[in-house]
Amino acid sequence: MRPETAVGTIALDDVSVEREGRAILRDVSVELTAATTAIIGANGSGKSTFARLLNGLVLPSTGTVRVHGLDSRRDTVALRRRVGFVFTDPQAQILMPTPAEDLALSLRGLPRAEVASRVSAALAEHGLSDHAQVAASDLSGGQKQMLALASVLITQPRLVIADEPTTLLDLRNARRVGDLLLACAAQLVIVTHDLELASRCDHAVLFEHGAIHASGAPAEVIAAYRDLCA
Repeated sequence: MRPETAVGTIALDDVSVEREGRAILRDVSVELTAATTAIIGANGSGKSTFARLLNGLVLPSTGTVRVHGLDSRRDTVALRRRVGFVFTDPQAQILMPTPAEDLALSLRGLPRAEVASRVSAALAEHGLSDHAQVAASDLSGGQKQMLALASVLITQPRLVIADEPTTLLDLRNARRVGDLLLACAAQLVIVTHDLELASRCDHAVLFEHGAIHASGAPAEVIAAYRDLCA
């Protein structure tokens, strides 16, 4: 069962993103207040750019992005402290030689005893206790994604953004990662091609050609996506 989530407001007002003269997102305005939101759409529709706007990895060319009251331009440092980001490829965020060291890095500055306790709990929750001192490079793809997810969740972020976190995984590991994300205490925005996972969220947004095509109940938004693909 998902714990009670302290939900904040994610608001984009007339946001466009251009890169090298090409429009990636066009005039996007949306307000998200659900505990879990799925972002769906075809490759190249703007989903990942939208996700990166929410923690300041990408800044809008025009318009404003406010996440839990923080402006992505003005409050970028504070925003990144509050928002955890899970990438598609876990190699992008595994920085230390072993899982235990990687998780401890996320907690640098905390008392040693607290770090040890939280690292041990995170390893157990993500099925990595027996691999705590194994070289991270020797982990399986599923284990690497579990480690990447654990390194984000261990910091207890208010909001988690996950950009296609199950794309590189087999069915069993994809389900495990999805279950852990949906069970976490943070507000969640997940970019996914997995429509079953999207259907388990509270809200869904469909992107098409850099704009929002539909936003609402997952069943209705997924149906709209299927119509686009027909």
